[in-house]
Amino acid sequence: MVDRRFRFGVIAEPEYTGAQWRAVARRAEELGYSTLLMPDGLQLLAPLPAVAVAATVTTTLRVGTFVLASTVRPPRTTAWEAHSLATLTDHRFELGIGTGNPWMNQAAVDEIGVPVTTPAQRLELVRRTVEDLRRLETARTPVMIAAGGPRARALAGQLADIVTLAHSPLAPRQDVKQMFAEIAEAAGERADQIEYNLNVPAIGDSIPPHIAPLVGDDLGALIEADSLYLLRGTPREMADEIQRRRDVFGYSYVTVNALYLEEFAPVVELLRGR
Repeated sequence: MVDRRFRFGVIAEPEYTGAQWRAVARRAEELGYSTLLMPDGLQLLAPLPAVAVAATVTTTLRVGTFVLASTVRPPRTTAWEAHSLATLTDHRFELGIGTGNPWMNQAAVDEIGVPVTTPAQRLELVRRTVEDLRRLETARTPVMIAAGGPRARALAGQLADIVTLAHSPLAPRQDVKQMFAEIAEAAGERADQIEYNLNVPAIGDSIPPHIAPLVGDDLGALIEADSLYLLRGTPREMADEIQRRRDVFGYSYVTVNALYLEEFAPVVELLRGR
């Protein structure tokens, strides 16, 4: 059975100098975060070199991707690089992978020149990547799969160590519970071995412009929908809400944008390892 004690991660902001990135890694470790994660996007630092650098300036911080877009990542090459990173970081690397968001998939065609792919083809690339990684490794590298549609949830249930759900910011909680049930059904006997990630893009009473593409710009709509993509209140109030979400859904791994690195640290202090 997976450890259901809380751990917390930080998802990188869009732009850093080398010094800034190293400082973020050190500070995340100092504040008790478990992981530092780099998204995949052509406007960002390349994820795998970035997390490799973060690992070199820390000692306990885990590093990973949130998440690689399978569209632009040949499975065998991605598995090779992931296995290498896991080895070179003394197994502090976690591979996050998914089928990619619409912007990244379009950029893959327009800027990188990969062929247009269907959702089914992109999901098959995810499967092949994980299977190739498993053939290479001697110690298991945790794999996070971003699961949006039913087929992705089924694949995550079959293969993932960690699942992060990709759903509408306004998704009713009952619908999210059904998504969990689908993953558990696909997982079968390994259902209690899956860790669930709750990614919270927005914290507080405003939505920064660069967060709006992820959650929308209507704070009131998020509040009315009781959105899982939003946390508000004092650190104690946010900690209590996170505990409720673990009780209801099973979330125990919580990630926030690096914009909130310091602001969210008191919540990490309240809940880490509990």
